[in-house]
Amino acid sequence: MKFYAVLIMYSLLSCQYRQDRNTILNTDSSKIKSSEAIMKDTIQLEEIFIDSTTIGKKKLNKVEVFKYRTTDSNYVEIKFYVIHGKNWKPNQKIHFLKDGITGCDIKLSDFNNDGLNDMTIVSAVAARGANEIRRLFIYDKVMDRLIEIKNAENYPNMLYNRELNCIDAFLVYGGSSTVFLKINGDSLKKFASVEAMDGIIVREFYKDGTEKIIFQDAINKASYIRFKNYKPLKEYNDY
Repeated sequence: MKFYAVLIMYSLLSCQYRQDRNTILNTDSSKIKSSEAIMKDTIQLEEIFIDSTTIGKKKLNKVEVFKYRTTDSNYVEIKFYVIHGKNWKPNQKIHFLKDGITGCDIKLSDFNNDGLNDMTIVSAVAARGANEIRRLFIYDKVMDRLIEIKNAENYPNMLYNRELNCIDAFLVYGGSSTVFLKINGDSLKKFASVEAMDGIIVREFYKDGTEKIIFQDAINKASYIRFKNYKPLKEYNDY
């Protein structure tokens, strides 16, 4: 009788173990599924931009831009491709953080006068929207890829300046400054500026780090003028 009692007890304990084990496994499985769902919910794709006819060498390059929002940040992913036979071959991937206020507003245009289109993406705004801050990506035809200009965000409202074959930026504050810039590798280097605040001050900047005021006019009190030349002074009609 004792043998049968032990056998019955063993069977009951084994059943209880299997039930408990299945309960644990089912619970863990639901937790995993729940975690995966949360991850998907916290990363949201907000913008997509694709171009294969305008960027770089037309129809030989392609760019894809994706803007994502997470619970605590926003970021952009850029994928750049080159044509390989009849297929697109990935050549470059770039990531950067972005503000959560503005869209990317991607623009493709030639910033270095080589006849090939480059790309700018809005990364933030300042001065209550007066200063549009963009990241600048110059297409390098030798490397067949994009060069991210590291300090482009220091120079809001960038335009390609045809008159001086450079880039100029327009900084708005209590007054305004037009800054004239040359592309130097992966950076922008300023060579002149016009400050409009309680008069006009024109400066030139030299390679050795020095600067010189070459013109000053205390009579002109206009504060928000964008210039397309500094020697002589010449204003934009519109921009």
